[in-house]
Amino acid sequence: MQINIDLNGKKISADLSKPLDISVPLHSGAINPNAFGIQDPLFEPFRYGNFIGSVEQGGSVNCENLFINPHGNGTHTECVGHISKEKITINQTLQHFFSIAQLISVEPENNKITRKSVEKLFDESIESLVIRTLPNTIEKLQKKYSGNNPVYLEPELCSYLCKKNIKHLLVDVPSVDPESDDGKLSAHRAFWNYPAQPRIDATITEMIFADDKIIDGIYLLNLQIAPIESDASPSKPVLYELRVEN
Repeated sequence: MQINIDLNGKKISADLSKPLDISVPLHSGAINPNAFGIQDPLFEPFRYGNFIGSVEQGGSVNCENLFINPHGNGTHTECVGHISKEKITINQTLQHFFSIAQLISVEPENNKITRKSVEKLFDESIESLVIRTLPNTIEKLQKKYSGNNPVYLEPELCSYLCKKNIKHLLVDVPSVDPESDDGKLSAHRAFWNYPAQPRIDATITEMIFADDKIIDGIYLLNLQIAPIESDASPSKPVLYELRVEN
């Protein structure tokens, strides 16, 4: 299936039958990335009386309870409700699921991604930005970040992206802010312009994984979440290659 797009006067298309998934699969147990000391996800059969939701254990169907915390276990998308006093949910605020995105690869400087390193690669035509940190290794699928001071983004970069009206920021680190910053959350606040004029429709997606086979460039992004009325949801961002039509 092909979708046609008009991008600044250029006719481009995307083949929706060729998705490039940049989410991290979520498993039960320890075979996930983990951050902030949050417990591992747990998937277990539902039990009620003599019923057990496991065919393997003699049940008629598989029916599992899922115990997860989106912020520490895998790819998740969050809204300004993550830092606001008001109850604002990702299901209320993310209403448009396709956008033009740029994937860039950036090497951290002194453990952070800087405005300078991103600005020189930035394309003005985009609505969403996907940042892949270097080196990019498969261990990101199961990396234990807790207590290890993972890479973060400098607030100046997030302020710059806010001014450029980037609606969706996607990163392969557990947070745009340092693991421990005394609750300042300066990068989150800068990106969402909170509390001055909160960008309600802007999102941050953390703990993605963009395989090296996906080259830097401009893509169509499909950002999907579960319809959860909370500040964040497990999510599945998918990229599609774009082609200029004759």
